Amino acid sequence: MRIRDLTLPAFEPAALAAYFADVLQMDVDGGATVIGWSTIRPVPADDRPTGGVHLAFNVPDNRFVEAMAWLRERAPLQRSPDGKEYFALESNWKSQSVYFTGPDGLILELIGRKRLPLSSRTGPFHGSEITCLSEVGLPVDDVPGTQRRLADTFGLTPLSEPSDAFAPMGDDEGLLIVVDATRPWFPEQRDLPNAVGIELVIEASQCGEQVADAQQRWRCVSL
Repeated sequence: MRIRDLTLPAFEPAALAAYFADVLQMDVDGGATVIGWSTIRPVPADDRPTGGVHLAFNVPDNRFVEAMAWLRERAPLQRSPDGKEYFALESNWKSQSVYFTGPDGLILELIGRKRLPLSSRTGPFHGSEITCLSEVGLPVDDVPGTQRRLADTFGLTPLSEPSDAFAPMGDDEGLLIVVDATRPWFPEQRDLPNAVGIELVIEASQCGEQVADAQQRWRCVSL
């Protein structure tokens, strides 16, 4: 599954676009940030809350050490309550991650996934090596029910064993992180998830469909 387009409410859309361009070295064109096949479009938040939105970006797994060093020079890393700032997962994830805070309280993540193609690049990392927007967090009141809706509507399957509080729906290229709205985000475990006003366009096996959450006020459509 690929995340093609994300409409993201922001307190100051131009400032968010500038952050993506200046801090993360991403390509910004007319206010829209383009990362591989993904586009992020900041829009005015108006009266909508902006904190607690989770986004993850894929980087080549064999460039993760360089990517982490690059990020350290640009943003403070988030830590878990026990002081960890680097997180490796085996089982179905086969990934390594580092988290940081962006404008408007964004919970951002760089993630390397072992099953995806490696890079031929060497030397210092550059933001142009980020390959795509690979995760968007979607808070819900009913994780199992939303998991079934995403499976039935888009043909998505869980990357790892889902629970009543957490279901990563999709694959290494793109995941909808379905999470209980009362479960704070890893790793700091302080911020509750938020996706008010978020609109997603995904590339899935079943196109022309839609899943929306009226309570949490997000919407996802498929190409």
